Amino acid sequence: MNPEKDNLEVILFSNSSHRFAHPFYNKRIVFTGALSTMTRSEALRKVRYFGGILQGAVTRETDFVILGDKRRGKSSKQLKAEQLIRLGEDIQILLEDDFIWVLSIVNG
Repeated sequence: MNPEKDNLEVILFSNSSHRFAHPFYNKRIVFTGALSTMTRSEALRKVRYFGGILQGAVTRETDFVILGDKRRGKSSKQLKAEQLIRLGEDIQILLEDDFIWVLSIVNG
């Protein structure tokens, strides 16, 4: 794990005018493989809505790699993420179902 990267925790404030940050807020996100539940443009729009930053390639700055359900084997993006994780980078690899679950966490 990389101590330089912050792990965003959800904080609920007693004052309802304050909002907590979504897990994708200010996080760099890469998609690999086709999604079965929505188009790529819909997924990108949802990530942007929650303040996520989209990347085309996996780098040391990547926070999440989303694996679409319609993929065959491991993509080069997934392999790169796994390599960086072995080197100590804090990258989360999410299956499409987990991505959908995280999207369901709404600001409140």
